[in-house]
Formats: sequence, C-alpha cells, structure tokens
Amino acid sequence: MTNIYDFSETEMGGQKIDLKDYQDKVVIIVNTASKCGLAPQLEGLEQLYQTYRDQGLEVLGLPSNQFHQELEDEDEISDYCQVHYGVTFPMTKKVRLNGDDADPLFKYLKDESGHGNIKWNYTKFLVGRNGELLHRYAPTTKPEKMVAAIEDALQQ
Repeated sequence: MTNIYDFSETEMGGQKIDLKDYQDKVVIIVNTASKCGLAPQLEGLEQLYQTYRDQGLEVLGLPSNQFHQELEDEDEISDYCQVHYGVTFPMTKKVRLNGDDADPLFKYLKDESGHGNIKWNYTKFLVGRNGELLHRYAPTTKPEKMVAAIEDALQQ
C-alpha cells in the first residue's frame, strides 16, 4: 500500500468511508478521545475544516479508547463532539491505534512517519493531495500551529 487511498473506514453511523474519495484533497487524520484533556482541539480542528474545506481540506476523526479516555457508546461520542465542539467533519467508529489489532490506516501512517506507536490521543497526520504523509504532529500540537503546512499543501 502506497498511500491512504488504499484504505477505508466506517463512519459512526455505519456508512463506509472510502479514502479514495479523498483523492486530490489535503487530509488531517487524527485519533480522538472525548474525555481527554486535549479534546478542546476538536474545536480547532473544526475551525480548520470550516476555513479550508472549500480549498480542498478534509478532516477525519478516528476515536480510540486505547488510552481509556473515550466514551463507550458511539452515539454518545458523536453527540459529545457536536454539542461541545461543533464537529461537522466525519468521525469513524472506534479504532485501535497500536498492537497487532491496530487499524490498518494507523499502521500505515505510523510506518510512514517512522515514529512508531501512537503515544497519546490527538496525534495528527497531515496527508497531501497525492495521498502520501506529509507530517506527523504530536498530541500537544494545537491545530492552529498546522496552518502554514496546510496552506502549503493546499497550494500543491
């Protein structure tokens, strides 16, 4: 597999997300957790999505309870993200980030970044219009710190 277009995920409502549909888009892929202290980053991610989506930016949130900070019920997760942070970008069913049963997309992104396992919630991956990883951001990197790289990627 050479880029993200080889993968698919399942939206919380059960609908398939084929990442081939993201061709020629710049994509932020982020592992989320509702009960994490970094959850306010959802607001910043939504702001990026609203600001740049007409220029070709997509955001995809993949909730994970790997660090024991996510709500159990996916309807609760969806409601929480919408009510508290106004999230309108797609959110998937919960995934595993690390280990033998890790989500294939995260296996790919970890391998491509060369930084190994996901260490915490809100690790962010910026993918270019060609489907290849441009940058992996630490959980503590606020979404607004990604603006220059997003704008550069959108120009390509």
